[in-house]
Amino acid sequence: MEFSELNIQTPLKNALQDLEFEYLTPIQEQSFPVILSGKNLVGIAQTGTGKTIAYLLPLLKQLKYSEQKHPRILILVPTRELVLQVVKEIEKLTKYMTVRYAGVYGGTNINTQKQVVYQGLDILVATPGRLYDLFVAGIVRFKSIQKLVIDEVDEMLNLGFRPQLVNILENLPERRQNLLFSATLTPEVEHIVNDFFFDAQKIEIAPHGTPLDKITQIAYSVPNFFTKLNLLKYLLETNDELKKVLIFVGTKKLADKVAEELSKKFKDNVGVIHSNKSQNYRINVLAKFEKEEYRILIATDVLARGLDITDVSHVINFDIQEAPEEYIHRIGRTGRSDKDGVAISFVNEKEQEYWQEIEKMMKKQVPLQILPEDVEVSHIFTDDERPSLSDKNYLPGNKNVLKGGGAFHQKSEKRMKQNSGGTFKKKMKSKNKKSAKRSGRKK
Repeated sequence: MEFSELNIQTPLKNALQDLEFEYLTPIQEQSFPVILSGKNLVGIAQTGTGKTIAYLLPLLKQLKYSEQKHPRILILVPTRELVLQVVKEIEKLTKYMTVRYAGVYGGTNINTQKQVVYQGLDILVATPGRLYDLFVAGIVRFKSIQKLVIDEVDEMLNLGFRPQLVNILENLPERRQNLLFSATLTPEVEHIVNDFFFDAQKIEIAPHGTPLDKITQIAYSVPNFFTKLNLLKYLLETNDELKKVLIFVGTKKLADKVAEELSKKFKDNVGVIHSNKSQNYRINVLAKFEKEEYRILIATDVLARGLDITDVSHVINFDIQEAPEEYIHRIGRTGRSDKDGVAISFVNEKEQEYWQEIEKMMKKQVPLQILPEDVEVSHIFTDDERPSLSDKNYLPGNKNVLKGGGAFHQKSEKRMKQNSGGTFKKKMKSKNKKSAKRSGRKK
């Protein structure tokens, strides 16, 4: 279905033409009539399928001009980056309309945001934590909310926003339309839906955990951190197709470490982003990566959800997360807008169990490839990955790595006898006799 066929106002059509949008995605086409009908909706679709436009377009079609002060549409998202992205999409779609909108999020001056909200809004985009702070302060009032959108609610719950989310839901007007969009629908999310979303219509475009068909998946068996670094440098040096590369790592500390190591080789072509970085820094880094001023961007999973970064040629999973769903979110940063993409994963022995769960969820096998011959294999382990003494098969191809030599040699027969405890027992027996004589105890 083409956007030109939709029954929407001319200002919206003109904005869509400026954006050169032609055809609706499946989630957009199926959501449009449901939202216009006023029903509650739970939309499940893969990342990169246009969920933001799916709810913004029908909501903007229904939004009438008003001078009232308090917002009528509330959009909740889990991260600051997603707030900024949704606000940017609203800005594009309302180019020829008069709509008041703003985004609020933590990590920045709350007084400035208070002033923006106090001046009056039609649409408020917010993270749960900052929204609840503004609500408690009496700046945001929910009495006029007619439409509620919760995007990526499973990620909100993962980030610990459940108390704020429940408090917000309990304080919203009962008569409202609820819209929930996500790439996954976990049992915890279903509890939220059952408790607060009455008689919601469910739209599921793709089965849970199904990867995008446009993404080629490759995986390597890599023993440890330093070998992963060697493989990463090798791929970046030898493969010219890695033009715009997003590298996911599990922790902020690891992100900084990988960035430090890559910067030695690739200098000003490397950016890093995680939650410890300031908001302005994160915005600038994303902008440079979007403009391809950075060839490489290293990120924690703060970027795995919802963000629309165009033309990412490759996603590299430096490590594998325990939750299989995170893999789908990560690789969904490439292969967007009908373009091909490549996802490369580095899997150590501990992570092979997680990898099998990913394959099980996808119902697809991605065999682990051996390392290229030119990649040096390190036998140095970080503190987090150092094997225990009982794990004798930790390094592939090194089954005897902890056998023989050094501190693990067999004790001599003479030392075994000396350490049998006999001499110690004799000394203790003699000592006890002397102690008994001094105390006058009878044997």
